[in-house]
Amino acid sequence: MGICLSCFKDSSNDCSATEIVSAEARRMKLAEAAEKRMKEQESRGLKDPEKVKRQMERNQEIERRQEEASKIGGSGGLKWQVDN
Repeated sequence: MGICLSCFKDSSNDCSATEIVSAEARRMKLAEAAEKRMKEQESRGLKDPEKVKRQMERNQEIERRQEEASKIGGSGGLKWQVDN
């Protein structure tokens, strides 16, 4: 009856280059999967996520312009007055 001595080796000494590479590859795959999940979560329920991003950028640009106009002209818009 043979005893399999290779089964009882100390596994801490068997750290080969292929195991290190596979660990790096595994980390990369996990990072890619996490990024993919984040993108899917952002676009969940949207038909065209790019359109939504463009619209958000437009809204931010409009807000920025309004802030600049208020700084430059003070109250550069129309004034509402009611005579009593």
